Amino acid sequence: MSELDEGRPRHAPNFRAIRWHWDWVTRPLFGLVLGGLAIWLLFKSPFYFTLWIALGVVPAAREWHRMVGDGRFAGQAAFTAFIVILAIFWFLLSYNHPAIGFEVLIAGMAIAYLVAKIRRMDPVWQMGAIAYLGIPCLALVALRSYPAQDARGAWVIIGLFIIVWMTDIGALTFGNLIGGPRLAPVLSPNKTWAGTIGGCVTAVVAFVFYIRFLGGNMIFAGIMAAFLSVAAHAGDLFESWVKRRFKVKNSGSLIPGHGGILDRIDSLLSASVALAILVFALLPLGFDPLFGAHALIFGVRL
Repeated sequence: MSELDEGRPRHAPNFRAIRWHWDWVTRPLFGLVLGGLAIWLLFKSPFYFTLWIALGVVPAAREWHRMVGDGRFAGQAAFTAFIVILAIFWFLLSYNHPAIGFEVLIAGMAIAYLVAKIRRMDPVWQMGAIAYLGIPCLALVALRSYPAQDARGAWVIIGLFIIVWMTDIGALTFGNLIGGPRLAPVLSPNKTWAGTIGGCVTAVVAFVFYIRFLGGNMIFAGIMAAFLSVAAHAGDLFESWVKRRFKVKNSGSLIPGHGGILDRIDSLLSASVALAILVFALLPLGFDPLFGAHALIFGVRL
């Protein structure tokens, strides 16, 4: 060691020095505010939760079409938002015909495809917005409405939130602390294996404690948490690929510390669909997404 090196800290090859950034304040702050508001509306009623989703669809549709468009996106964004909002409210109100929400989405996608062809725009990216936003929104509304007679669906969605949020926090923390090999440089150059695995482990631990608090089976809860955390990572990777494909850093700048709405909900969009498929496909077999939870919450036994 030379004299110039004396007194300098020595680090492992993959060490990443953690540097102060305002995102460490704004990211959790706005995350807590938005998450707290979502949970409050979640317990008020399925209608209020659906209204909250509808309010988020408008900027999300604008961000998507701004990313994939060529400067012309206002009309397409308005149409996408209208179709998705129509689909989720029609789904919520049509107890005897719940499939109508999906029928609205399919009809909207067909119209968006034809209009894009006429306007000489890429029809796949234009109609894709309706599926990308609409299917997860329907999944969340369906999960909240199940079962309709109580708030059990709200506790299911809180579990989903915990998995998604802990996946994001764990990936950010372990990715910065450990660094190392990249997960998928072609899709997202900043994501590492350490962050991905760390996010999954963090989500599993947090969800297991949540189910334990509710009095459910922790082993099966851990398995589902791992599955949904992988789905959350997949959603994050997909949006990263879209942004890379269209050469944008963030989908928007609406939320300080997070970027745009899509930057905040990309993992939730994929994980919500995965959970809805799991719940409703296995419902005839008696699948319980709270794994036998029987705690007494707010005077009501789950």
